[in-house]
Amino acid sequence: MDLREVVSALNDFASPSLAEGWDNVGLLVEPSPPHAVNTLFLTNDLTEEVMEEAVQKKADLILSYHPPIFAPLKRVTWGTWKERLVVRALERRIGIYSPHTAYDAAPHGVNNWLSKALGACTSTPLHPSTAPSYPGEGTHRVEFCTGTEHLDAVLSKIKDIQEVSCLTTFPARVEGEEQTRVSLNCSQKALLEVVALLSQNSLLYHKTEILLLQKPLLPHTGMGRLCTLSEPVPLSDIVQRIKQHLRLPHVRIAVGRGRTPESPVKTAALCAGSGSSILKGTKADLYLTGEMSHHDVLDAVANGISVILCEHSNTERGFLSELRDTLGIHLQNKVNIIVSETDRDPLQVV
Repeated sequence: MDLREVVSALNDFASPSLAEGWDNVGLLVEPSPPHAVNTLFLTNDLTEEVMEEAVQKKADLILSYHPPIFAPLKRVTWGTWKERLVVRALERRIGIYSPHTAYDAAPHGVNNWLSKALGACTSTPLHPSTAPSYPGEGTHRVEFCTGTEHLDAVLSKIKDIQEVSCLTTFPARVEGEEQTRVSLNCSQKALLEVVALLSQNSLLYHKTEILLLQKPLLPHTGMGRLCTLSEPVPLSDIVQRIKQHLRLPHVRIAVGRGRTPESPVKTAALCAGSGSSILKGTKADLYLTGEMSHHDVLDAVANGISVILCEHSNTERGFLSELRDTLGIHLQNKVNIIVSETDRDPLQVV
């Protein structure tokens, strides 16, 4: 498949618009076209060791969950390891694509996979995502009532304003008088012109309502998950389930105040990676994430919430095996998809 065709399919699988505003997602390194993708190489972190593996396995495109290019590069030399990744990729004609928080938010993404560690449960996003665009044109809705003597003149002037849409009129009765209610959508820029026009007539201006349109929430999409287990499970059993799901011999646990390892867990808030900002303030029996600050753990424990930490990338990496199978179907099995064997969390328990 052509690189652009693959990237289009990846964007369709989980739109980059779902990513957080601070993130750097999408196609980060592009070899000169045309560029065919026969082998797609999946990794959680693109290190120099992982890059060497990708080269050896003749990868044409690397999907690195974490973006290897995050802070802007002022130069591309052999001086730093991230610059060397770019040099190596371009020399070997390997593209680099990163989904990161777009996969965190997606309904079929990383957090959904992590929730399977808890067993049978239902889940909702902790921070729901909004649609990338408004349901209709414009960001604001303006409504006002006017008598027939002003209607034609006002409508004529409004129609001359650019970025005004959905202009409709319908009869209305105001204080016993027959009038016409006018409704329109407009952009922020057009709103200033509409308000300036209406302010020329004090009667119109004082009867004007301005509504800020909201982008609709996307179902089952967003950062983190609040999971409700089908039945309460002892904390010690949850620990074993998580270790088995993540294939880890050890996790770190802080038992909430007033709780014990045998205390039942009915609700769990989780966030793959670093979850402090997403989980903070959420009421649950358990927090599950990769890492949290010492003080955020203390706060949770003081509020009776137990905390399980598995190290940052350990809560993400296992998703790649599921992703491999899902993308195989999404790409119609036209691309060979492999998961890195070198990629691992840099922290080890000794």
